[in-house]
Amino acid sequence: MINEIKDDAAARMAKSVEALKNQMKKIRTGRAHPSLLDSIVVPYYGSDTPLNQVGNVGVGDARTLTITVFDSTMIAAVEKAIMSSDLGLNPNSAGALIRIPLPPLTEQRRKDLIKVVRGETEQGRVAIRNIRRDANGDIKELEKEKEVGEDDARKGEENIQQLTNKYVKEMDDLLAEKEKELMEV
Repeated sequence: MINEIKDDAAARMAKSVEALKNQMKKIRTGRAHPSLLDSIVVPYYGSDTPLNQVGNVGVGDARTLTITVFDSTMIAAVEKAIMSSDLGLNPNSAGALIRIPLPPLTEQRRKDLIKVVRGETEQGRVAIRNIRRDANGDIKELEKEKEVGEDDARKGEENIQQLTNKYVKEMDDLLAEKEKELMEV
């Protein structure tokens, strides 16, 4: 019974860490990475289609992304979708290839991005603490209904706390890594 609660909490905490990783991928550093464009959708024959299904997204060099569009009639739509995104990018097309130079980040912008990253990480920590609270509440409920003993309940709560510490540390490691990446010039 307690193991089921623990396994559920571990799965939910792992999902919280994964969600934080995905949020951090969207935060642009000075380096080119194809995942930067994952959130962009292009109107393709009447339906919004993710950019990576309309063309091949690659890295030209450290500060340039390239997109090879499958259907050459879609080049203008892809450029428009990139410009209208909130990423602040200006694509240049040369035939079927679109180049997207990434401008270097200013010191102030880097500090702003670090604040955003810290906020995202704190939201992740709160989510993990909420999962811990729910799991501990479930264990206390089992103890109250006399389905588990006091010692088992205490041991279960200790296990939940160990899980919490493990996943919060993972988030802190992600934060430190992203901060270091953002401050690189």
